[in-house]
Amino acid sequence: MKKTVFGTAALTLGVAVLALSSCSKKDDTAAQMAAMQQQAPQIGTMTVDYGTIDLSQAYSATIKGKTDIDVRPQVSGFITKVAVDEGQHVSKGQTLFIIDQVQFQAAVDQAQAQVNAAQTAVRSAQMTADQKQSLFDKNIISEYENQLAKNDLATAKSSLATAQAALTTAKKNLSYTVVTAPSSGVVGSIPFREGSLASPSMAQPLTTISDNSEVYAYFSLSEKELLEMTDKGAKTIDAQIKSMPAVQLQLADGTIFPEQGRITTVSGVIGNGTGAATARALFDNLNGMLRSGSTGQVLIPLHTDSALIVPQKATFELQGRRFVYVVGDSNKIESMPIVVNPINDGKNFIVTEGLKKGDVVAIEGVGIKLQPGMTIVPIDAAQAEAQAAAMQAQQAQAAQQAK
Repeated sequence: MKKTVFGTAALTLGVAVLALSSCSKKDDTAAQMAAMQQQAPQIGTMTVDYGTIDLSQAYSATIKGKTDIDVRPQVSGFITKVAVDEGQHVSKGQTLFIIDQVQFQAAVDQAQAQVNAAQTAVRSAQMTADQKQSLFDKNIISEYENQLAKNDLATAKSSLATAQAALTTAKKNLSYTVVTAPSSGVVGSIPFREGSLASPSMAQPLTTISDNSEVYAYFSLSEKELLEMTDKGAKTIDAQIKSMPAVQLQLADGTIFPEQGRITTVSGVIGNGTGAATARALFDNLNGMLRSGSTGQVLIPLHTDSALIVPQKATFELQGRRFVYVVGDSNKIESMPIVVNPINDGKNFIVTEGLKKGDVVAIEGVGIKLQPGMTIVPIDAAQAEAQAAAMQAQQAQAAQQAK
């Protein structure tokens, strides 16, 4: 009987020891998990979902006036006066340059004198012809003599016509000595000044008049982009151009030109060297801000629905590929390769491959403290921002009430 009691007591003691040991292990495990949670950093995350985004595709552009007309002399001579200055706005027909007129005025005077002489000769020949015709009618002279008088009159009239043509040419050449603006616009550079020799054969124009009331922005579209625009030939270029939205012009300093423009033409020829076609966008330029020769970027808006959007700060690059950190089981993060649309707004990417709706990605600490396999404490970044904003508002309200 004593042995039985002893055995029972020993068994009870053993069970108690095992129970204590098991509780101790559970406590240790819980403590370890708590320690890991305390060590795991809190990282802002977001749940990937479909959304709408408005982007713009940029194309380098060269700006030209609606008309850029080179002004060239049509007669040779020394420039005696430059009547305008560079950058000046001029009206059509306004005087720009004056070329030495002395020799051309002399040519006009000489031609006028020849016309006067020819007119006198015609009058004399007319009188002779009339007299001969009267004598012929009375059978006093022969038909031969009468015809000679008529021929002399015709010769005199021909000489008069020649003299008048020479006078017209001389007057025209004299008018060419006053070089006028072929259209309204802005004067370009003026490389030739008073005393310079002007000639129709000169390589460089006297100046260029640019009509900048409207300007063209020229840019290039690749063959692939043309195929996409026409849906691989299913639609015409003209129809697509008419349906395209208004475009913007980003200037060289990064600012946006206040007037919107429209794409008007796309060249029908693809350059052999560039593999691209030239497109042209038209912008109103009533304030004259844009000038021929300026550069910028044409921005074509792109509206995308049902796009998987992630912030650019949530991505990183490695060996030419782009990755994000996806939060998996037990809040462990793993790097996931993705493919993004090259067109972006500078803040977000459109993901075309690698993610799906509902995936949770880290958007904080990427490239700084996150590593594959890390355990994190995910915090919804949007909710955190909303809570922070609400707290700031409450604090501001309390401070206002305290005043």
